[in-house]
Amino acid sequence: MEKEILEILKSMQQDMKSLKEDVNSVKEDVKSVKQELGTVKEDIKSIKAVQDEHTHLLRALEHRTEVISAEQENLKHELAEVKGEVKGIRKDLSNVEMITASNWSDIAKLKAVK
Repeated sequence: MEKEILEILKSMQQDMKSLKEDVNSVKEDVKSVKQELGTVKEDIKSIKAVQDEHTHLLRALEHRTEVISAEQENLKHELAEVKGEVKGIRKDLSNVEMITASNWSDIAKLKAVK
């Protein structure tokens, strides 16, 4: 009976050693996973920082696009106004040309009468 108990104790001791090795192996795996998680966390922080920077840049670009669109609309209105003024000046210039031609004709008639 003592022999059996001794065998059982030896078997239990072997099992305990095997269990300790398994626990140590699991501990090492957990340490490795923790290190990898730390690296992943740092990568995520870096990605978030870059994403925030891109978000700020996009917002600035959107704002600039809105400003440019407003300026473009303003320029369209100013161009339409200038077009109208140029048409008016052309009409006035045409009238001046016709009046000048009429005046030259009158001057020629007056010279001929002298």
